[in-house]
Amino acid sequence: MATPSLSVLVIDENRIRAAIIEAGLREAGHSHVTLVHDVTGIAMRIAEIVPDVIVIDLENPNRDMLENMFQLSRAVKRPIAMFVDRSDKASIEAAVEAGVSAYVVDGLKQERVKPILDMAISRFNAFSRMARELEEARSELEGRKVIDRAKGILMKLRGLSEEEAYTLLRKTAMNQNRKLADVAQGLVTAADLLGPEGR
Repeated sequence: MATPSLSVLVIDENRIRAAIIEAGLREAGHSHVTLVHDVTGIAMRIAEIVPDVIVIDLENPNRDMLENMFQLSRAVKRPIAMFVDRSDKASIEAAVEAGVSAYVVDGLKQERVKPILDMAISRFNAFSRMARELEEARSELEGRKVIDRAKGILMKLRGLSEEEAYTLLRKTAMNQNRKLADVAQGLVTAADLLGPEGR
């Protein structure tokens, strides 16, 4: 299966190394390649270019440079492949924490660019899917807690059983064409506003 052509942004202050990456990308069929040699104002450039993937090549990064790139990684929410000449354990851990999808130490060769890019994309997608599922589970759990609180309020105020309170919430949600959790949240908020008398 052919890889679809992606828009790739290459951030590299070294033009020779950038050319190696560009050649590897074009060989892999990616014709939309933008090279940026100056990292000043890079966040703005990324917002303008809106790349599918970002490749960062840091020949000899100092701690500040790495930290800036890691901050960028956290902010852009895109697959990022980062090449560095040498690294230590702390930097590798920081890269993973920052969401860098592929962190490659001493591995800048033209023929390695495509497989590394593919790996960065697939790891980014897997991580995004996990994060999305986690968020959905968290919000479902929050919804359940709110529904339980709303049921408790109705049971106390109206002297209903738990089942009756749930039925009333569900019926209200259906009548108003709203989510059950939203109706429950509205009831909880109103009860909080009314204070002890409202509960």
